[in-house]
Amino acid sequence: MITTDRMAAVDANAAALGVPRKQLMESSGNAVAREVRAAADPGATVALVCGRGNNGGDALVAARFLGGYDVAVHLLGRPETIRTDIARENWDALENAEIPREAVSDSRQFDLGGPDGDDPDVVVDAMLGSGVSGGLREPERTAAAAINASDATVIAVDVPSGIDADTGDPTGSPESDPTPVDADRVVTFHDAKPGLAALDAEITVADIGIPAAAERFTGPGDLLGLDRDPDSHKGDNGEVLVVGGGPYTGAPTLSALAALRAGADLVRVACPESVADAVQGFSPNLIVRALPGDRVGPAHVERVTSLAAGNDVVVLGPGLGGGDGTEAFVREFLTAFEGRAVVDADALRVVPEVDTDADLICTPHQGELVGMGGETAADPDERAELVREFAAEAGHTLLVKGAVDVVADGDDARLNRTGNPGMTVGGTGDVLAGTVGALAAVTEPFHAAAVGAYVVGRAGDAAAAANGAGLVATDLPDRLPEAMRDE
Repeated sequence: MITTDRMAAVDANAAALGVPRKQLMESSGNAVAREVRAAADPGATVALVCGRGNNGGDALVAARFLGGYDVAVHLLGRPETIRTDIARENWDALENAEIPREAVSDSRQFDLGGPDGDDPDVVVDAMLGSGVSGGLREPERTAAAAINASDATVIAVDVPSGIDADTGDPTGSPESDPTPVDADRVVTFHDAKPGLAALDAEITVADIGIPAAAERFTGPGDLLGLDRDPDSHKGDNGEVLVVGGGPYTGAPTLSALAALRAGADLVRVACPESVADAVQGFSPNLIVRALPGDRVGPAHVERVTSLAAGNDVVVLGPGLGGGDGTEAFVREFLTAFEGRAVVDADALRVVPEVDTDADLICTPHQGELVGMGGETAADPDERAELVREFAAEAGHTLLVKGAVDVVADGDDARLNRTGNPGMTVGGTGDVLAGTVGALAAVTEPFHAAAVGAYVVGRAGDAAAAANGAGLVATDLPDRLPEAMRDE
């Protein structure tokens, strides 16, 4: 099954792979026409009730595939308000094909019946697709009531209008809104939607030619839904604490700067006082919290745990270095911590031996994965399954870095192929950890890891195009905002 949000991402990824929405709409419309032919013999009367979005566009296409049927197309609204170019093109195509059509700008004018007043044999409900929220409004409200009152076989496109495709519940309030369309059949696309199982209807899942890679690999569709709320306030877009430094100053700084560029509102760095001034000197945008001494150790657990409580996500590990004291700190901190954390670098080796209630996203390269007890393979698909199995065993989300990155939790695995060989330079992993940290503050761990891998790879590709073999990690953070824009 696939949720509506994920389906929108897969659609966009398919377009990026060279399968545009126009082509998918043609396939979807053909699938709707097949469902009509399965429900009624040639010569039957068919009313297609179309909204002004791509859901309606699917039915506009279907009308062209229903030669031999008595077809009438009802557009709910004025043609000039059709919301997409491809749906508008298919509306215009009906006129050229001399297929009967009408625009209903006043709900009082809506009439499903033909000239003799009889109900059609089949009604195609293509008013509202998946992803629509709120109750039915006019003219859909009147149209839905008319469809439900008719004796026609009702075929819904993707999901019955007024039904949430993810839950199967009405999109409006039962107390104030009319009954959603009661469909006899639903033709949905690519994969079943979770809410359809709750319906008393025959469900058909139509293959419309979306390549498997659109779902298997990250792409621009994965960026959908990451825009900031225009009414948000400081802190609403995430607060991140980076814990690291001591032997190294660059690593925690790169993570922190990446978290800011990836959209976090506030980024704090907890690091030993021996490097605090150096970290602060990189940017006035960072909030630095100095820890006594020159290495992070067990004595700092209480202080760091207190700091972590005021943040949405902790990025643990950049520049910490190894040693018994560092490992003891990581072990004690993760044992006590119950929030969300991105774990990287030297902190990774402790994860398998810790019993933690924290929600972890681990970002090892393949060597570190093996050190954690996981397995790897040269073939990306084989590696993805091995990582998924290890993620299920560990109970954490994994982002395994490589020429093809693997993101997995116990249920799913996704591959990322952005990036280039120049990104083997030191520090790019720290940028990735900070980016994932910022994203994990506003979205779920698996999605944060997948998007983080994708956008850091894109930033690296842009840096390589500008600098060639001279790419360095500090080139990446400033390129993240552009990399996070939907293509």
